[in-house]
Amino acid sequence: MLSISNIAVHFGQRTLFENLDLFIGLRERVGLVGRNGAGKSTLLKIIAGVNPPSIGTVTMPKGSQVGYLPQEMEHNENATILEEASSAFVEVQDLESRLESITIELGERTDYESIEYSRLIEELTTTNERIDMLGGASQEEQVQRILQGLGFMPEDMPRKMSEFSGGWKMRVELAKLLLANPELLLLDEPTNHLDLESIEWLEGFLAQSSSSILLISHDRAFLDNLTTRTIEITPIKLFDFKSSFSKYQVWREDERMRQEQAYKNQQKYIEDTEVLINKFRAKKNKAAFAQSLIKKLDKLERLEVDATDKADIRFRFPTAPRSGKVSIEAVNLTKSYGKAPIFQGLDFILARQQKVALVGKNGAGKTTLTRIFMGLEAHLGDMTIGHNVDIGYYAQNQAEELDGELTVYETLDDVAVGEIRKRLRSILGAFLFSGDDADKKVKILSGGEKARLALCKLLLHPYNLLILDEPTNHLDIRAKGVLKEALQAFDGTLIVVSHDRDFLNSLTELVYEVKPDGLKQYIGDIKQFLHEKHANSIRAYEAEKGANKPTPKSQKRTAPSQDQPIEGELTGNKESYKARKAREREERKDQNRFKKLEGIIQEKENALKALDEEIVLIGTDDRAKMTALSYQYETLQNELSAAMEEWTGLGEKLI
Repeated sequence: MLSISNIAVHFGQRTLFENLDLFIGLRERVGLVGRNGAGKSTLLKIIAGVNPPSIGTVTMPKGSQVGYLPQEMEHNENATILEEASSAFVEVQDLESRLESITIELGERTDYESIEYSRLIEELTTTNERIDMLGGASQEEQVQRILQGLGFMPEDMPRKMSEFSGGWKMRVELAKLLLANPELLLLDEPTNHLDLESIEWLEGFLAQSSSSILLISHDRAFLDNLTTRTIEITPIKLFDFKSSFSKYQVWREDERMRQEQAYKNQQKYIEDTEVLINKFRAKKNKAAFAQSLIKKLDKLERLEVDATDKADIRFRFPTAPRSGKVSIEAVNLTKSYGKAPIFQGLDFILARQQKVALVGKNGAGKTTLTRIFMGLEAHLGDMTIGHNVDIGYYAQNQAEELDGELTVYETLDDVAVGEIRKRLRSILGAFLFSGDDADKKVKILSGGEKARLALCKLLLHPYNLLILDEPTNHLDIRAKGVLKEALQAFDGTLIVVSHDRDFLNSLTELVYEVKPDGLKQYIGDIKQFLHEKHANSIRAYEAEKGANKPTPKSQKRTAPSQDQPIEGELTGNKESYKARKAREREERKDQNRFKKLEGIIQEKENALKALDEEIVLIGTDDRAKMTALSYQYETLQNELSAAMEEWTGLGEKLI
């Protein structure tokens, strides 16, 4: 479908990437990964036609539509949410306008036998067919469904775009892309500004989409749940692996180790050869041999190792000073902005060394609650900070507090104490500041760079309570891993607000869901929280289903009226009886198929699990087997998706 040939991008003397070839087929879901600055967003802009490459070509089938979601975009501020999202149906709207014109013209004409009249009738038919194909009849329903899936409420639909934050506007742009249903979707960090519910909804929607997808994301769980192929851009080459990101990482680590070993072997060969050259160069009878060795070295293709992969960066927080047994206690907290209530009757207690996550829908009050803990927001109710509690707070606007005249390194050096000062450059590297970046003035950094620096600075002071509000927003997967590992080893107390499931997994022992009526506590980490939420949803659904279920035959029934036939008794309406019997046969058939599909799904899931284990254990030197297993894995995944889709459809039918 998409074919990229010999793409290169040059910025003056700097080469971002070159000789890049890539093919993406129909309905492929591909994750595009790589360090910050590797060229991922640049590649998406080239494919979308926003920027041209320095050299190379991008080709797609004629008439194919490309949908592109950049990280920054412009909006029609005066349009309502519903109007802006509905603009995705431009073609439908144009067709409906043309349909109206044709209908008016046909009503005015009387030359029923003319060629022109026949042509209009034919155009009327084809226009109607095209509108139906594009889903024009259910346009508003689709718009409402997708907007609500992305977190908008029905009462938001008539509100203007200018009333919403940048994150909510991005959701509208994402909705427009999904509604347009292009042949190729290019998504650059689509989960930014989405809450957990919306992320999970988006995963499900994209998994069922007929579009091919090329996705940039630092959300490991999102990549793993959605993509079946991973492409990494590195300074050396493009790595292409037919599997999800986590499986790719296992393979990539083995590949890196082989790469390093091959590099070491080559360096040893070069050193040994140079020793021989120096030894024989001055000897007349060996001069020709020395020259042949020199020619060999000149022709040798020098191996490289990706420097970004070689570093193994870890750091630990300074030891947390001891505090009282209770770090924070809040009773009956209530907060509103004007007449708009945020939450009320909220109770919260945080013990020393507890690690908890705050989750909830966007706008539920998570950030507001952290600001109350910091004394930055007025509120009703009682709140107490425990004895000797020293709070380190990372807010989403924390970057504004930095001194623009200091360098990156000086910013950290001002707060670092003890042994950690010796490792400041390594820590900066973990947060994506490498080489000369450390000597840049803070005032020339981008917003994302400032945010990373602010987080890095916060982590160097010996606090005993950390409150982190979306700390992973500007970190890549590697940097998030470094931060998570450090937080797991942190011996203080932690409150973290995040929608990143992989980051939260195994990090906290309690999850609090922020709701309008207070906090709901879940014991365990984010996986257990999501499992319980899904289980509660299923129980609610089953309860509703049971409430609407007809009374079973085994239960005692009231006597039928004179004009009401007893169930199973042949009535005078022979046709109705036959139809009922046919319906019952169809229901039994569907029920049998439903049960059979459950077994098929279990079988496919077991096969995938076994294949997972085999892929992890297989020796990566066996490329042929690895490729065969990857294709087998993809086939099983497709079969499982098809079975799940059929099972879901039958389940809805049998309700």
